[in-house]
Amino acid sequence: MNSVSRRNVLSGIAGLAATGAAPSLAHAATKDGLGTIAQRAGIIFGASIGTEALRDADYGRLYASETKIVTTDLAMKFDHLRPRQDVFDFSAADAIMDFAEKSKVMVRGHTLAWNENAPRWLKGMNGAEITRVFDEHIEKVVTRYAGRIQSWDVVNEPFWPDHQKPFGFRNGPWLEAMGPSYIKRAFTRAYAIDKSAKLCINEAHCEIQNDWGKGIRPRLLSLVDAMLDQGLPLHAVGLQAHLQPQMDFDDDVFQSYVAELATRKVDIYITEMDVNDESFPANVVNRDLKVAERYQEFLKRVFTIPAVKMLVTWQLADKYNGYRNAALAKNPKATRLPRPLLFDDNLARKPAWDAVAQVLQRWDVTLAASRRDTVNVW
Repeated sequence: MNSVSRRNVLSGIAGLAATGAAPSLAHAATKDGLGTIAQRAGIIFGASIGTEALRDADYGRLYASETKIVTTDLAMKFDHLRPRQDVFDFSAADAIMDFAEKSKVMVRGHTLAWNENAPRWLKGMNGAEITRVFDEHIEKVVTRYAGRIQSWDVVNEPFWPDHQKPFGFRNGPWLEAMGPSYIKRAFTRAYAIDKSAKLCINEAHCEIQNDWGKGIRPRLLSLVDAMLDQGLPLHAVGLQAHLQPQMDFDDDVFQSYVAELATRKVDIYITEMDVNDESFPANVVNRDLKVAERYQEFLKRVFTIPAVKMLVTWQLADKYNGYRNAALAKNPKATRLPRPLLFDDNLARKPAWDAVAQVLQRWDVTLAASRRDTVNVW
């Protein structure tokens, strides 16, 4: 970071600290959605979206009023688009694209290449056949949505140290067939088809201060360096930020890491944010406040770095979040249900909404201006 940016960072943290960390239960005095509030700070705010937002009209209206961008959570993943070898099923993805365009929100495509959730029909192929399918998939999907996608998660979660592969890469059909070169192949082919979309690599666990976080952070940094050195069209790095307060974390360490990434001259997106509340008090009021504090403490550091251009939560409301689905699948009669997001089961704003809004509203105008110089806001 240059001296001006560093000075802004320090003054920004001091200003936020003076306001107090604990967000108020009283909602911010504005009718604006977070997308509009964030836009004034030079940030694009959004959330992942599935077909539930198309079935639930009230939930769909919440996206339209609160977000400026949506990320497809399942609809564009390989196994959903390719249920059989001879079938491309674009129905859910097309419906989400149509909804987003009617609602005047942008779309992030998630994801072109991920080594998880491969359908059974793919696993039976040899390396040459898998490579052909890989190329065909990227060509058809990127061509179909060319000019309509703000950014692609071209490669999702390239690392998984437990798979014991060289350099900690995640194992799966793409790695087995092509080795790490599948990453270069995916970016090169996507860029050849659609030069209007920002191309991203998206990774998890970097915010956790445990063996996984400590192991993945330097590997991701080395991969970014290698891609840039080779002249690959890498425009942004996505950091998921599924926050796990029950695990070790150090926001200062993560802030320093994001600042180090920013020196590579790539945009940085927070792509899948939510807060696991399992270690917080059972009382709903107290638990919601703890969730809000975690959002605020994390974001007031992250937004000190002008390269951070986007914040996306993983869904908008608690009742549609993955933690909730997992809890009910494990115990359909569960009474303590996860509350990790910004809106409750009735789609009402929670203290976490206020926490995020307050960080954005109080942010340094110089940093906001520096972001607006480079971010393309709808």
